[in-house]
Amino acid sequence: MGKRLTRIYTRTGDDGTTGLGDGTRSSKQSLRIEAMGTVDELNSFIGLLLAEPLDGETRIKLEDIQHDLFDLGGDLCIPGRVTINVEQANRLEAQLDHYNDALPALREFILPGGTRAASLCHVARAVCRRAERRLVELYQAETLIPVHLQYLNRLSDFLFVLCRYLNRQQGVEDVMWQPGKTTV
Repeated sequence: MGKRLTRIYTRTGDDGTTGLGDGTRSSKQSLRIEAMGTVDELNSFIGLLLAEPLDGETRIKLEDIQHDLFDLGGDLCIPGRVTINVEQANRLEAQLDHYNDALPALREFILPGGTRAASLCHVARAVCRRAERRLVELYQAETLIPVHLQYLNRLSDFLFVLCRYLNRQQGVEDVMWQPGKTTV
């Protein structure tokens, strides 16, 4: 980090713009800033999930993901920069397979829910899908960086499987969708 903040406020954003890592300024409603903000929101929800009691292996994986997401945010902050790599996406895929192997086959759609940890993980998964959509939107307007999309796509799949794993770990069944179900 080249420049440390000695104070938090700069007043430079009072006009509705924000500074990017390359020194340029961007509207706070630009596609890039929206994508950066959604990745930051995702990282925050994973931080909230980490406030739950989790086993050590899961905790380490989620902490690694937080670092990856901070790297992704840095990539987005400096247009054209790519520090996220295919090995990080492949790592998520391997971890996803590891957790999924311990779960029963899924035969129906499931609803978000179960334990508090799994429910928080479902929120993180939904925000991850939104981050992916924001990146698609950004990269339709600018140069595509495929590994960014690949990473978020694997991450949302990983989080889905982790939701199921967290429920099973606590002895809670997945909440199955029942088409047309209504209660009176």
